[in-house]
Amino acid sequence: MARPAPRYNLNDLMAFMTVAREGSFTRAAVQLGVTPSALSQAIAGLETRLKIRLLTRTTRSVSPTAAGERLMGVIGNRFDDIEGELDALTGLRDKPGGTVRLTCSDDIIKSTLLPKLIPLLHECPDIKIEFDVHYGFRDIVADRFDAGVRFSETIDKDMIAVPIGPELRMAAVASPSYFAKYPVPTTPRDLVKHRCIDVRYPTHGVSPWEFERGGKKLNVRVNGPLIFNTPMHVADAAVGGLGIAYLPEAAFSPHIEGGRLVRMLEDWCPPFPGFHLYYPSRRQPSPAFSLVVDALRVEN
Repeated sequence: MARPAPRYNLNDLMAFMTVAREGSFTRAAVQLGVTPSALSQAIAGLETRLKIRLLTRTTRSVSPTAAGERLMGVIGNRFDDIEGELDALTGLRDKPGGTVRLTCSDDIIKSTLLPKLIPLLHECPDIKIEFDVHYGFRDIVADRFDAGVRFSETIDKDMIAVPIGPELRMAAVASPSYFAKYPVPTTPRDLVKHRCIDVRYPTHGVSPWEFERGGKKLNVRVNGPLIFNTPMHVADAAVGGLGIAYLPEAAFSPHIEGGRLVRMLEDWCPPFPGFHLYYPSRRQPSPAFSLVVDALRVEN
């Protein structure tokens, strides 16, 4: 009598998916609540049963082989669909619950997300929100986020985009001490003669500063003494007299009002659509996620 073909443990497949997505046994073990050793044994057992290597391991990283990539493509969305359906079942409870994962920049958490979500979390204590602070363009589907926050113009057309804040304006600023040494720019082109404070973003690097007036757009590539990898310290550097900075005006408002920074080129900084929450159009939202969207949405 022929022996039955071995059945594959779904836990082992989930272990493989988590390691492949995280690129690390240690991070995957934390996410799954097991030890790295147990996780390594589960993957080794799966590879033995399949008789093919799924992951390439080095001392610094873990990445899927060609066979691993194929397996991820086949089963990845299915696990996501299962988790989505399990989250949806919380709608049958008296109080919605479950985890909602959001990726966004640090400043939007403080200015918008937390103020709007705190009442919801008090009202629905079974809802858990996980924030991932990142200044690049994350692939929210591949990285298994429920949603992300970006400016509307950077969101892919196949995503649902929900406005969560008002229109914004950029602001070019510098300290009075800086302008005691250098003339005030009268056009964006003058910025090439100035010391400027810039930001290198993970996805698109150091980009030209974008200006617009009367429908005419002008991009200026600047130079200066400082480049940060997040906008967090730009305002402090500008207050310190180190150069001209350019960010959404909310980053500088307290310093402008206090006279520590002086604004320029205002007529070249028109309003533009603000931050939007975005998520896949094919996603079946859980009750918890729907409540988060409703809490963040800006009503017309």
